[in-house]
Amino acid sequence: MESDKDKEAHRPWIPLSQRPEWSDVIPVPQDDGPNPVVPIAYKPDFVETMDYFRAVYQADERSSRALSLTAEAIHFNAANYTVWHFRRLILEALDADLQGELGFIENIASGNSKNYQIWHHRRWVAEKLGTDAASKELEFTKKILSTDAKNYHAWSHRQWVLLTLGGWKNELDYCWELLKDDIFNNSAWNQRYFVVTRSPLLGGLEAMRESEVSYTVESILAHPENESPWRYLRGLYKGNSQSWVKDHQVFSVCLKVLNAKSNYVFALSTLLDLLCHGLQPSQEVRDAVEALEVAGTGQSDSDLGKTVCSILEQVDPIRANYWKWHKSKLPHVA
Repeated sequence: MESDKDKEAHRPWIPLSQRPEWSDVIPVPQDDGPNPVVPIAYKPDFVETMDYFRAVYQADERSSRALSLTAEAIHFNAANYTVWHFRRLILEALDADLQGELGFIENIASGNSKNYQIWHHRRWVAEKLGTDAASKELEFTKKILSTDAKNYHAWSHRQWVLLTLGGWKNELDYCWELLKDDIFNNSAWNQRYFVVTRSPLLGGLEAMRESEVSYTVESILAHPENESPWRYLRGLYKGNSQSWVKDHQVFSVCLKVLNAKSNYVFALSTLLDLLCHGLQPSQEVRDAVEALEVAGTGQSDSDLGKTVCSILEQVDPIRANYWKWHKSKLPHVA
């Protein structure tokens, strides 16, 4: 059974010049100047629609038929900022049903989910509707993200909704579900950090740190090659280097991964960060690093930080020059 959207797509387009309700309008052609160098070969239906749009736009006609015309123009080109802007002016003038406008936007977004104009318009509508729109907006972004997990526009809109309209209650659970499906989803890790640090319901980073560190450590041990939880772990101690160095869970997860001798690049870089912030390494840590030394690193350096950099130069070749530079800047840290 066809949806309304499918029926609309299959309905033959009737030229505006043949519609009685537009008989009083004189279309305004696009002015490309007297001698256009490379004129664009627009399709006839697009040309006629835009010619009539220019006419109502120049006349500043804020009517129901003008609103319908903007919809047609948007279907032809959803990136036309002027059409969207004029549509907003008409919606305000008509005091139109903005709940219905959300449906129109969702229809357009189904094939244009990375279009800036659509998201700008969606935010404008949601802001007009206020807090009552929060749940619908969160559901809308969830739908987009279910097919495009890294859609920047959807994430940006979702964060704006949470900050402006609310809807925090289930957001941490939503992040958990996303990471359960794909622990490598860096966008979900980013959203989780946003929720932990910005939600008015959770008490802030200090209140959430212990449980979040435990969750992150579990994720690291399951997939130590996944950079996202390592970065997330570091972020949990933002502005608190003392706790970062002293938390046994952080030191412990590094040691476990190093002793496993597999996928340890991020464990080494984290250890290096700890050393640079004052960690006094135990003999157990020194032994774990020494066991990782590979051919070509040269003699073991008495400075553990420089030894770590030397190993990283070998096992992380893409950033070899960075680690070489980092080693040259290191003071005697351990």
